[in-house]
Amino acid sequence: MSIPQQLIAARYGDASQPAPEAWSPAIEQLLGHRSVRAYLPDPVSDAQLAAIVAAAQSASSSSNLQAWSVIAVREPARRARLAELAGGQAHVAEAPLQLVWLADLARLAHLTHLTQRPGAGLDYLEMFLVAALDATLAAQNAAVAAESLGLGIVYIGALRNQPEEVAELLGLPPKVVAIFGLCVGKPDPARPADIKPRPPQSVVLHHERYSLDAQAPGIEAYNAAMARFYEEQKMKVHGTWAVHSSKRVANADALSGRDRLAEALRARGFALK
Repeated sequence: MSIPQQLIAARYGDASQPAPEAWSPAIEQLLGHRSVRAYLPDPVSDAQLAAIVAAAQSASSSSNLQAWSVIAVREPARRARLAELAGGQAHVAEAPLQLVWLADLARLAHLTHLTQRPGAGLDYLEMFLVAALDATLAAQNAAVAAESLGLGIVYIGALRNQPEEVAELLGLPPKVVAIFGLCVGKPDPARPADIKPRPPQSVVLHHERYSLDAQAPGIEAYNAAMARFYEEQKMKVHGTWAVHSSKRVANADALSGRDRLAEALRARGFALK
């Protein structure tokens, strides 16, 4: 089986899925992505960090506002505290580098003061979305760059569980909030990660107009693919992917503290009008 065919089969959990005729080294690297939760203690060098951030800064930015920042956390005690705030995820402390991605409107607010111009537009939901999206685009570039250097990564959305405590730990000013973390480090070969299947393209790709009904066969196929993955990985997940996903959005408690995110954002200086 060719490398493209191997990667496509792993990515969709379906050995019968044909590889696309269009292919490139970049696509090959992207399809090989896996979330790494086991790391060696080897540090991420300053040179690697500089290259990763340069890649992050090469991402698109809405109106070139650059409404994001990132904090590189290497200190073991600080990483351990971030792990606690993220629900006790051991890999947050284990990974030698934690990159905390920030929606940052403080810099723009500062610029309005420097230029003696009003900044009332910063109080609107649109600007928080701009900052969050800018941070996300930058982070994904950084993730791809890190993987190209032989490093592993995994995103940590649980930093939104306790945003005020994260802000205090990292010294964030008003109008700045952590959107997510990114573990970075050399994967531990003794504890390898596998490629997690994704839904068939029929679930996410629509032509001309959106259709929920057209997704049904693909969702059924994905339930089966994920059931095989859960079994292969010896993961204690009960029910199908659909059931598992539904549990994650069942009620406020299922959001692990993020049900009060709007309140926390307003406390951090985001008016969200």
